Amino acid sequence: MNTASPKRVAVLFGGRSAEHEVSLASAAGVLQHIDRNRFQVVAVKVTREGEWLLLEELSAPLTAEALERATGKTLLVGGPEAGGFIPVDESGRSGAAVAVDAVLPLLHGTFGEDGTLQGLLAMAGIPCAGAGVASSALSMDKVLMKQIFFQNNLPGADYIWFTRSAWMENRKRILVGIADEIGFPCFVKPANGGSSVGISKAAIPGKLPAAVETAAAYDRKILVEKAIQGRELECAVLGNDHPEASVVGEILPGNEFYDYEAKYVTESGLVIPAVISDDVAGRVRAMAVAAFTAVDCAGLGRVDFLYDEAADRLYVNEINTLPGFTPISMYPKLWEASGIPFSRLITRLVELALERHAEIAGTRYSLQ
Repeated sequence: MNTASPKRVAVLFGGRSAEHEVSLASAAGVLQHIDRNRFQVVAVKVTREGEWLLLEELSAPLTAEALERATGKTLLVGGPEAGGFIPVDESGRSGAAVAVDAVLPLLHGTFGEDGTLQGLLAMAGIPCAGAGVASSALSMDKVLMKQIFFQNNLPGADYIWFTRSAWMENRKRILVGIADEIGFPCFVKPANGGSSVGISKAAIPGKLPAAVETAAAYDRKILVEKAIQGRELECAVLGNDHPEASVVGEILPGNEFYDYEAKYVTESGLVIPAVISDDVAGRVRAMAVAAFTAVDCAGLGRVDFLYDEAADRLYVNEINTLPGFTPISMYPKLWEASGIPFSRLITRLVELALERHAEIAGTRYSLQ
């Protein structure tokens, strides 16, 4: 990358998901650490209502709260000829296009890491850091993700799933099925979601109906997993066609399990590197790359594991294609421990986005 000619990078954050606040915190971290000598930054916020805003003036300190209060010009995503975004005024008149070389998306959850945003930017011809449409959608939907992992011999916890409409129509049958096939304790999750939003642990049958109702409020597909007693290990992956794994970290949850509050409110311990044998660390790193490759991920991903130490057995819990970049997030901390500091990590993600876009540009889309 030519440092004499800074690339213009749009840092995109906010969004309509339940993880809006987490996205703002990630954006604050990235905006503070991005190399301003290498990149000209364009800050774009998507409001809770879905409006896209160009934030031209951001005052210090750059915090999640400041980003939430910030306002700016309304933007539309332009076509390939625009190379970026088009500002519009209240009367609908458009201004000069705001061209960008790449987008660094930090929209966690629905409408951010589920493939919808990636598809929009792909149609606009804008290079986007991270996974593409199919990989994002597969990884966001925990049911489809588990099916892909199973096909690639990546072990996970036993599970069943059902839809919100099935729950409303056959509640008693589903409760009996969960008790017979999964048992207790179990975890109940929205199939699509992140940051542990909507996840509950049902230790006894009496807790199950409320747990399902909570998950069903966040998605039409509900996943119920057998609870595995084990250590929570995480590994970061970086790259495109030749991904590399970081050192392995361990989460020591501040609550009963690593829920939303434990991630962002209460104190949870992060042990980097995890105190595990070289053999276990090697297996985690190999499985992390295998999981990343199985869903055809790109750019970045964080793979979460459960380690049953007594049985010496590893379970892949999930892959997160847009992990957090908050001050307490595991992904940048794992790479920092692996020799790549926050600023250089951001630079590498932009480079990978441009590499991937150039590779995809060689694909033919017509017979002419």
